Amino acid sequence: MRRRTQPPPAPLPQRRGVDPVRVRLPLDGGDGAWATVREHLVARLTGAGPGTVEAMFHAGAVVGADGLAVAPDAPYRPGMFVWFHRELPPEVPVPFPVEVVYRDEHIVVADKPHFLATTPRGSHVSETLLARLRHDLGLPGLGAAHRLDRLTAGLVLFTVRPEERGAYQGLFRDRRVHKEYEAVARHDPELELPRTVRSRILKERGVLAAREVAGEPNAVTRVEIAEHRERDGLARYRLLPATGQTHQLRVHLNTLGVPILGDPLYPEVAPATEPGDFRRPLQLLARGLEFTDPLTGARHSFASGRTLQAWASPEEWAGA
Repeated sequence: MRRRTQPPPAPLPQRRGVDPVRVRLPLDGGDGAWATVREHLVARLTGAGPGTVEAMFHAGAVVGADGLAVAPDAPYRPGMFVWFHRELPPEVPVPFPVEVVYRDEHIVVADKPHFLATTPRGSHVSETLLARLRHDLGLPGLGAAHRLDRLTAGLVLFTVRPEERGAYQGLFRDRRVHKEYEAVARHDPELELPRTVRSRILKERGVLAAREVAGEPNAVTRVEIAEHRERDGLARYRLLPATGQTHQLRVHLNTLGVPILGDPLYPEVAPATEPGDFRRPLQLLARGLEFTDPLTGARHSFASGRTLQAWASPEEWAGA
C-alpha cells in the first residue's frame, strides 16, 4: 500500500482569513502533455479566464514549497506542490455580527448569524464564519469541527489547533454531542407530538433539495412542541437530531406537514433571491451544544443568545 505524501506547510499567509490554493502536480505527468508547470495550470484552471494563469506567473504569484516564485518556464515535476492566492469573488457582506460564546486554548464556540456560510464553498469565500473568525481572532489555524447550513443560525464548534481537529470531529461522527435546535413553523393541532421521525434522506450533488427515499433510516430526529400561539397560528418546535444528514431537520418538519418558515427549498424550491436580500431568514436555530471535551475532560454546555424573528417579532417578520 502506497503511503500518502503529506503536503509541506503553506509558504503563503492567509488573506482575509482564506488559505492559499494548494495544487499538487499529477504523478503520471499527463503522459508528457505538459512540459512546464505553467502549461499544466493553464490546462487545469480552465475557469480562471484567458491570460490569468500567465499573469500570475509573470507577477511571481505562484510559489513552491520554499516560498520562492515559480518561473514561467519551470519544468514540470510530477508530485510537485505549488501555491497561489485566487482572486476572491465579489461578495455582498452579511450585515450581522458574529458572537463568540466561548474560547480557550483548544476550541472556539461561535454563534453564527443567518445567511453566513460556515466555511468557504462556491461563491462564499471571505464572507464565511471561518474566515471572519480567523481574521478577527488572529487564529490562522482555526478549523471547523462541523458545519451549519448557510441559512441556519446558531452554535458552531471550531478547533484552534489543526492537529486537534480530528478529536473534536470524532465527537460528531460518534454521536457524542447533544444538539438542540429550535424552529418556528405553522401549528397543526392534529399533529401528535412529541415523536421521533426516522427516514432515509438522499442529498444528490447538484440538486438543491434533499429527498426521502425507501431504505434503512439514516436520519433520526426527536420533534417536540415547546409552545404555540392561537393569535397567529405559529408554534415553536424543539428538535433533537440523533444524526446529521444534510437538511435533515428541514426535511423532517416538512414531512410532518409543518415546513419551517422562510425555507426556500421545502416544500418546494423557490426562485433564487438577490445576493443582498437578507429578509425573512430561515427560522431555524442551533440553540444548544453539550459534550465532554475529548482533550481536557471538561463538560461543556453552550446556548445560543439569538432569537427567531417570526416568534419574537411576528409583525416585523410578516412585513419583511
